[in-house]
Amino acid sequence: MELLLSIFGATAQGLTWTIFALGVFITFRILNYADLTCEGSFALGGSISSVFVVGLNLNPYLSLFVALLSGLAAGAVTGLLHTKLKIPSILSGILTMFGLYSINLRIMGQPNTSLVGSKSLIFMIKDKLPTAAELGIKDIILQTGVILVVGLIFSLIAIAFLYWFFGTEIGSCIRATGNNDTMVRAQGVNTDMTKIAGLSFSNGLIALAGALVTQTQGYADVGMGQGVIVIGLASIVIGEVLFLKAKNFAVKMLAILCGSVIYRIIIALILRLGLDTNDMKLFTAIVVALALSIPTLLKNKPLFTRKEVKPPF
Repeated sequence: MELLLSIFGATAQGLTWTIFALGVFITFRILNYADLTCEGSFALGGSISSVFVVGLNLNPYLSLFVALLSGLAAGAVTGLLHTKLKIPSILSGILTMFGLYSINLRIMGQPNTSLVGSKSLIFMIKDKLPTAAELGIKDIILQTGVILVVGLIFSLIAIAFLYWFFGTEIGSCIRATGNNDTMVRAQGVNTDMTKIAGLSFSNGLIALAGALVTQTQGYADVGMGQGVIVIGLASIVIGEVLFLKAKNFAVKMLAILCGSVIYRIIIALILRLGLDTNDMKLFTAIVVALALSIPTLLKNKPLFTRKEVKPPF
């Protein structure tokens, strides 16, 4: 029973993190851009969400919308640093992430904020449902079920929106920029604007994910974004390994959803086997490395080959 509860909770957690993985997918796979802003924008969304719910006692849905807008702004800053000031892509993301740490501290006024006892999104939804006692189940099962449904709804809405958006003219230009920006410029498209737009949409989704995760887990921390990029990459590569031949854009995003859930289930099972929580990042790095290497290993090519040296004459 405890094992099933762990898998149930991991599934719910994986669904709430799907939006984050979709945001990372936009930069790393569509734009072909190594963006580290995500670690700062994820915490930015969580900080704004916690302040709106705890400090200002406002509607949690409004906090999600404001978090989305703040992420759009953070991504635009990174895009401007890279395209207009010609700062390298990785460094521009690091600079924005570095600045967002102080901004997040300013927003919360403290390193972390608890949402326990506040009218969070999960609390509002649970309040409209029959109690766990009336349903004859444990309260933790009811709460996890609410989180699962909320995560699934938000994930499917995000996937549907991205599928529509990247089928539009501007969305197609963003995808083409990631494939071959030289060719896109030759067609008269302003690639600086497409990069800024792509980074903005990516970080907007990531900040929304940060706000949603804060609402579901019940707290926000200024360092909650540290290392999350590896989690996003793990979800992406696991999904890609499961759907190696996926060509349809919607199927690729659904694969990311599956990858996010499977990653969380793997983590839950490993923790039940007694893995030290201090080793989680090492384990995640190994999982990502193995998942990325599977396509190469499936080609049955030797990892190390000796090149034949041709005579000069």
